[in-house]
Amino acid sequence: MREAANIVIVVVAALHFYFMALEMFFWTQPLGRRAFGLSAEFAEASKRLAANQGLYNGFLAAGLVWGLWLGDAGFAVKLFFLICVLVAGVFGALTVSRKILWFQAVPAAIAIVLLHFPN
Repeated sequence: MREAANIVIVVVAALHFYFMALEMFFWTQPLGRRAFGLSAEFAEASKRLAANQGLYNGFLAAGLVWGLWLGDAGFAVKLFFLICVLVAGVFGALTVSRKILWFQAVPAAIAIVLLHFPN
């Protein structure tokens, strides 16, 4: 199960690096506007807020990569960042869009469960 947990953690980290790129670099571009359903006007007006949000997603991804890099000693680091992702995903689902639950919170929850069954 440890390998399965690490695979899911890699997926969660990759998703957050992707979110970071969308929010920091592609927010006003067709890719970013399409991903978030934004008008060109709204995207332009909110691009600084989105870049800030993207930076936080990058920190979440970096923390998960750090935990993976630490190997067995990274259990607490991985757990901490997965809980952060889970909480952010639930909050986003409640305040922005229910699909955030499926793309952010559920993968983190799966990784947390797998992380607790090392064998």
